[in-house]
Amino acid sequence: MTAHSSLQANGSNVATATQSSHTPDPLLAGLRARDAASERAFYERHVDRVYRLCARMTGRDDLAQECTQDAFVRAFERIDAFRGESAIGTWLHAITVSVVLNVLRRERRADQRHADIEVVDLQHTTRPIAEPDLKDRLRAAIDALPPGYRTVFVMHDVEGFTHEEIGEALGVAAGTSKTQLFHARRKLRSALADFVRTEVA
Repeated sequence: MTAHSSLQANGSNVATATQSSHTPDPLLAGLRARDAASERAFYERHVDRVYRLCARMTGRDDLAQECTQDAFVRAFERIDAFRGESAIGTWLHAITVSVVLNVLRRERRADQRHADIEVVDLQHTTRPIAEPDLKDRLRAAIDALPPGYRTVFVMHDVEGFTHEEIGEALGVAAGTSKTQLFHARRKLRSALADFVRTEVA
């Protein structure tokens, strides 16, 4: 093979690789075409993680189901706005967080925390109360966090998002996410301190 033909072959390979790297995602193309089968496949691929995020942020199954459905409806409506600057899963989770925060604002946390209020009332009685196990105590402590702290804690420590991804999803700086996580962890340590001391004793 001559040097010229070798260069032509290499150029052809580079062009093929470039074309391959820009091959459109057929699922994304289907979503943009409002194809029902593509929407079902996308839903089934992501629904478990979306629901888990909603459940941990709201603390209620009914709200988690509502938020899950609303998140997918909004994603399908806004699919043309997806530019591929991040993974589509990250984009979907940003939509999910926005949906959940709106629902939490709507609920004003009054009914969501009804059970926690009852527990606090019981703790002021003179009757001794059996300590719940750590898992239940931790869940209650997470639920009692301020919404901003709870959102960042769940996204970072439970779901594994980076501070940069959290910042993008919430529209805040990564440093703000780090600060909220610091305060969330401090509040959780404080809430669990009595339980830990009891276990050690």
